[in-house]
Amino acid sequence: MTTTRVHATRSAKHPHDDAPDTAADFRRLSVLEDGPEKDALRARIIVAWIPMADRLARQFRNRGEALEDLRQVAALGLVKAVLRYDPTRGIAFESFAVPTVVGEVKRHFRDHMWELHVPRRVQELRNQVRAACRDLSPTLEDRIPGVPEIAEHTGLSQADVRLGMQALDCYAALSLDAELSGTEDGYSLVDTLADQEPGFDQVIDREAVRPVLSKLPERERRILYLRFFCDMTQSRIAEQLGISQMHVSRLINRTCSDLCDQVMGDRPRRPACVTADDPPAAAH
Repeated sequence: MTTTRVHATRSAKHPHDDAPDTAADFRRLSVLEDGPEKDALRARIIVAWIPMADRLARQFRNRGEALEDLRQVAALGLVKAVLRYDPTRGIAFESFAVPTVVGEVKRHFRDHMWELHVPRRVQELRNQVRAACRDLSPTLEDRIPGVPEIAEHTGLSQADVRLGMQALDCYAALSLDAELSGTEDGYSLVDTLADQEPGFDQVIDREAVRPVLSKLPERERRILYLRFFCDMTQSRIAEQLGISQMHVSRLINRTCSDLCDQVMGDRPRRPACVTADDPPAAAH
């Protein structure tokens, strides 16, 4: 049975020390029927290439993710590469596996490490802007490069540079308890937030009820206006309209209930009109 071998000296075909010679194993793997023997051979190939996957994972360390987690993601990419590789296409496995593993790690950062949702294109712009800042900073005497300088260095438009710069702070969010820079008294982000303004809710309520109020009969509108805007008692309203205080109370309760039903959409509106038990003076 063919076994996995690691060359002591690297040829031009395998420029990396962690690139084993598994060409014969892949050829045999491609002709084996599904079963335990094929699974065992595939597993040996994966184990042989794990050092390369670990090396690629280490290239992404110190970016906010634990190295062990990166190694697992890289190993997953390696498994996908082994499953998809076709030796009959004439491409060395290393040339196929490296971009597959690196792509898997980059997808992990894109999908799981950003604390704010940022489109992939903007993430790529951020990476280009960050790399340009790193390249240009040593030549600018500790000055942060400007948008025109970054655009010239990267070949991006100034609009794309600004978009990438906006995304620089989107990778990790600050805690509201984080102390603001330049302060020594513990002043934090949460201290900059305003309290909720109760007047905003009143504005929303008034705007919601405005179109419904306009459809009320004149008498009901006048009663509500006198009661809630002029702060008149039910007795005084009754005197002005020439109806009983009890009837004013019923009209207020019924009209308010109708308004609430229509604004909240709980049930169809009952018509707010004169009922059969209204005294004759109600028509005034």
